[in-house]
Order: sequence, then C-alpha cells, then structure tokens
Amino acid sequence: MVRSIEPMSFFRQIVVFSSCLTISLIGTAPVFADSQKATIEEILDGDELFIDDQKAKVEQKAQPPQVISTGLSRGQIGFSGGAVGRINRQSLVKLGSSCFLLNKGQILISGRQDGCTSSSRLSVRGTNYVLKVSDDGSTDLAVLEGSVEVTDNSGEQEAVTVEAGQRLQLSPAGVVIGLLQLAAGDYQRILDGPLFIGYTAPLPGLADLRRYLNLNVPGLRIPSVPGSQIRITPSLPSVPSPVRFF
Repeated sequence: MVRSIEPMSFFRQIVVFSSCLTISLIGTAPVFADSQKATIEEILDGDELFIDDQKAKVEQKAQPPQVISTGLSRGQIGFSGGAVGRINRQSLVKLGSSCFLLNKGQILISGRQDGCTSSSRLSVRGTNYVLKVSDDGSTDLAVLEGSVEVTDNSGEQEAVTVEAGQRLQLSPAGVVIGLLQLAAGDYQRILDGPLFIGYTAPLPGLADLRRYLNLNVPGLRIPSVPGSQIRITPSLPSVPSPVRFF
C-alpha cells in the first residue's frame, strides 16, 4: 500500500532559479515562454494570494519574473498557453521564461505546462499532475493522468518516466528515492483535498482524468461543481454496451 500524499507544512526557502527541474510531457515540444504569463482565475479561503507580495485580485495578470504566493488562501491561475494551475496554501511559485518554479508548497497542473523545482526537470502536455516541494527541498510528484519525464538538473542521472497512477519521490539533490504506485485511497484523498474541493473554475484536463479513472480506478468520487460529486461507476462485464465516459 502506498503512503497517501498528505498536507504538509512549509517554510521559506531560498532557491536559485537557474538550478531548477523542469517538467515536460514525453514526446512534446518545449512550451513557449509566452505560456508562462498567468492570470488569476479564482481565489478561495480569504484574500491571501499575492503577486510580488501585493494582494492580488481575480483577473489580475502576472508575468516573469513575478512571484505568486499564498498564505492561508488557495487559488487558481490560468497560463496563457492554456493550462491551469491550482496553488495550495503556503506555496510560492515563480514565473520563468521556460517554466514555473515551485519554491515551496503544492500545485496541481492540468494541461500543457512545464514546471521546475530546485533539482529536476519535467515536461508535460495534456496531463494532470500534483507537484509538491517540502520544507527540506525534497520533491513529490504524483501523476494522476498522462505521462511525465523527469530529468535532474545536473544531467548525471538518467531520465525517469512517471506514468499515470505513479508517484515519484526525489531527495533535495534530485536523487530518486522511490517510484511507487498510487492506490485508490491516494487518489480519493487528492480529489477530496484542497486542490479540488470548492473550485468553480474548470480544469482543462478534467475530462481526460475522469476517463482514465473510469477505466483504471473505478469507484472514485470526482468533484464536479461545488456541493456535488460524481461517482465513477465500475463497468460491468456482463453488460454488452460500451463503457460510458463523463
């Protein structure tokens, strides 16, 4: 049984942006710098979402090298390349020319958007993943749907492919600690957690996530609109009709 991805406490870190890990989806072209511009789409749990330490408002825009951070609030940002990011509480995201840098905290990415940490590089397109940086600089990547290739910034280690339903753990130096399988309970805790519950703004990759879970992890509840949930019903072999997707 895989340990669940639990909320964590975060402390301020000083991270050198030039030594970062970029996330990009396998077999796709690099994301253009323009996609690093972001628009605030939603703010939840108060008003503690900031751009360069100034309180931000919905529809306000940010661009490299500005920093988007949260206190006790959560928020959704839309990248100009079409992807969406949901930033958890006590997180810090720096916009860059080729990726965003997660200095601390947790972010859900839905769609095509490269991301960075202090030690590794990831490439993504059309996928859904959760990236978390702990207070000691260690990294936790959970790929909910899609496929992600991870390379360390030093170039000394081989790239690691993280498939849908897998969780990669990296040391602060970018060394692979473990590549584990996500259990149904891990998925449900994420879906019931602060990166999904309460949001009204849509996720571009939600249909793909539902489709994957319907086929591979049936029986989960996926939030749809505030106050309601959709349960994924397992397909029954005795019924000849094709599987229905959301």
